[in-house]
Amino acid sequence: MHDNNPFLKLSYEFALEKLGDDFYDAVQPADFPNYLLRFRNDNLLFLLGLVPERVSDHHFIEAFGKFRKCPANRPFSQSSSQSSSQSFSHLSQTNPNKQTGLALRYHGYQFGQYNPYLGDGRGFLYGQVRSVTNTLMDLGTKGSGTTPYSQGRDGRMTLLGGIREVLAAEALHQLGIPTARTLSLVETGEQLERADEPGPVRSAVMARLNQSLIRFGTFERLEYFDRPDLIRKLLDYAIAHYYSHLWPFPDRDIQFYAELVQRTAHLVAQWMAAGFCHGVLNTDNMSIVGEGFDYGPYAFIETYSPCFTAASFDREGRYSYRNQPSVCRWNLERLQHPLALVIPKADMEDVLVSFTAIYDQAYYQAMIQKLGFQHLPAQDADALIQLTLELLLITQIGYHQFFKTLKQQFFPQWREDLTLIFADVSVFSSLQRKSVSSSDLDRALKPWKGLYHRLLRQQPAAEMAAMAQRLKQYNPETTLLQPAVRALWQAIEQTDNWQPFSQTIANLEANALTSFI
Repeated sequence: MHDNNPFLKLSYEFALEKLGDDFYDAVQPADFPNYLLRFRNDNLLFLLGLVPERVSDHHFIEAFGKFRKCPANRPFSQSSSQSSSQSFSHLSQTNPNKQTGLALRYHGYQFGQYNPYLGDGRGFLYGQVRSVTNTLMDLGTKGSGTTPYSQGRDGRMTLLGGIREVLAAEALHQLGIPTARTLSLVETGEQLERADEPGPVRSAVMARLNQSLIRFGTFERLEYFDRPDLIRKLLDYAIAHYYSHLWPFPDRDIQFYAELVQRTAHLVAQWMAAGFCHGVLNTDNMSIVGEGFDYGPYAFIETYSPCFTAASFDREGRYSYRNQPSVCRWNLERLQHPLALVIPKADMEDVLVSFTAIYDQAYYQAMIQKLGFQHLPAQDADALIQLTLELLLITQIGYHQFFKTLKQQFFPQWREDLTLIFADVSVFSSLQRKSVSSSDLDRALKPWKGLYHRLLRQQPAAEMAAMAQRLKQYNPETTLLQPAVRALWQAIEQTDNWQPFSQTIANLEANALTSFI
């Protein structure tokens, strides 16, 4: 009986629903012909206070595939479907056994152009629940069917898209980078038509946990409709639930914006150090809590290529790897427009000036940790990072391979003998993508080795063991490069072999940098 399903017995809250139906439309999920649980995230069960051994695969399917109604939940308000000009008429024929969710309303700047026709087009807010740390979490869906914002599309998600999002979230989590996490992935037995695929593709539905589903574009939509009253309401909601430490202060509004600037700068700095390219940093893909999500055509760069773009349709490189910091700053600047209806714009402009310095400091710290150091003077850190990037660019050694090789070859005697540093240079010739002459390699490697050795000499001898540990900690063995992702998918697509996918997830979990969830 589904009454014994632990997911259906969680104590869901209705904080966002209480904002009123100006922020969402009530929807119900689609029915699917089949249900196969392909991924379950037992680590997130602990976060929800559930014991994995007491949660069966059937429980996942029942809650996040078939979407059985939660007995403890009252239905979400359906007044939005009656009052909205974008009414969802089929809710008059709701299935009383199915969970009703909220398709959230938002707009956004997509590739620099404002789009007022956005919103949750293939997902909804399933419910809000407290974690074991008393943090309010948003449990949402993706691929769960049409909504008023589907724009004629089917509201489904491909199985490949679901697999890629699971992998992105787990890989970023492994590195301690704030990210939405996938709770489950259920294959649903439909064949979908996609313009970029040669034939029908398999379908899936995902359940995921976000710190918040409120986007920059949620505020932008309210400005579009000239609703400062709703911006005030949403801002109070965001501060009360996600920045509660600011609530007692009379200047909490500008402090909220200042902390969002800081969180966003830290997030993109960590992406850059990790060699991660999000792919589509539209304002509707930016979270008001500084958390990554909706990765789409993301990629981890294979070599240091600043102009690399993850999305094939990003022909002008707006969201290239190197542009990510400036785009995030631009998005924060766009957010000033709706917030200016309740916060003095001049104050926000003064705050945003700090973005570059915050980003630089966070990026430098992340990079020197990948290079084994915990603290370096700013001038030395800048010099070492610049020489490292020049070495990566000239040799085109794999970006992640360089740091893994540094981790593998490093030993304390490097501090005493410069000639021992990268004594084995074969990695620079065997893994490169283009021919590099020995003179070019020497020109790039010699100054790097000289500076690295000088900085080692400035460290106490006892620090060498800590450096070795840091190199191991910040440079994991498992790197999620595109060829590896393609190989995982081919095994699934061709022979329904899920073992490589499962093993990759296990490897990512084993290499996790922190306990952050």
